[in-house]
Amino acid sequence: MKHKSIRWNALMFAAILILVLVLLYSGLQILESTVLLTETGAVQEVEKKTVYRDGVAYYPRLDITVVMLTGVDTQGPMVDSGSYNNPAEADMVSLLIFDETNERVDILALNRDSMVEMDILGIRGKPAGTRFGQLALAHTYGSGLDDSSRNLRNTVSKLLNGIDIDHYVTINMDAIEIINDAVGGVTVEVTEDFSQVDPSIPMGRVTLMGFQATNYVRLRYEVEDQLNVSRMDRQQKYMKGFFTALDEKSQSDPYFLVDVYDQLSQHMVTDCSTTTLTNLIDDFGGYELGEVITIDGENVKGKEFMEYHLDEEDLDRVIFQYFYAPKK
Repeated sequence: MKHKSIRWNALMFAAILILVLVLLYSGLQILESTVLLTETGAVQEVEKKTVYRDGVAYYPRLDITVVMLTGVDTQGPMVDSGSYNNPAEADMVSLLIFDETNERVDILALNRDSMVEMDILGIRGKPAGTRFGQLALAHTYGSGLDDSSRNLRNTVSKLLNGIDIDHYVTINMDAIEIINDAVGGVTVEVTEDFSQVDPSIPMGRVTLMGFQATNYVRLRYEVEDQLNVSRMDRQQKYMKGFFTALDEKSQSDPYFLVDVYDQLSQHMVTDCSTTTLTNLIDDFGGYELGEVITIDGENVKGKEFMEYHLDEEDLDRVIFQYFYAPKK
């Protein structure tokens, strides 16, 4: 049976928090390092990438900026693995689509189990063929740093008909704890029993600190009914508490985000420059959060792991709805 699938797991949650902090509050100047085409150059680029569907000509949208946000399920500083293969799989892959015309940011959440064609990196990081496998594995080719993020970006771009992905930001699990503590902790009403997995989280009103925050938004097994829907409910409660704490912290210390970014830098890989990450841009800072987009598909149990087979028609729909515009 085909269905839409979105992994509202801890990494997605961390990504949304970082989106709020790094992109919307401290002003990710994502256009600064984007190659700006002259009017003539832009026309030539559009003509080169024009495609046709049902007799209609479509061209890549020039009014969007796309940032790939990736979460890898590791902890500790992100370091070079010392080889062109590493164990850090991309547990969450999302594209943030900044729509300048409608002043909103939509999020395309890709299923990490999506079966895709990806490049294999061999000696000295050079392409050594391709393989068909889970999207998450594209990040394992490379040192775990920029080369892995670029390989994943290329894989996603090819999946989406060669669309341009302007920037990438890759984070790991430690981001939740860092952001949580940076705002002075997040207060929530705990209504589930965590005694089996984290006795430090009692029932009732609690201000989560440190690893408590990670456990609260991440754990599912051995917590009450163990259902994902219950975890999603906790994440929504946490988000409300986080916004309250963020607002209070911002008013008392408007420069605290500089320190947050310094702490996050060891747990984040990005092609954005320091200037890009520190300059406030009013245009993007005021954008509203739009849709969370998913692509239909079917979960199939493979020989070794779960496979998510994308619905080609829905994939095509998403590509042309969000990344292309009909010629006028």
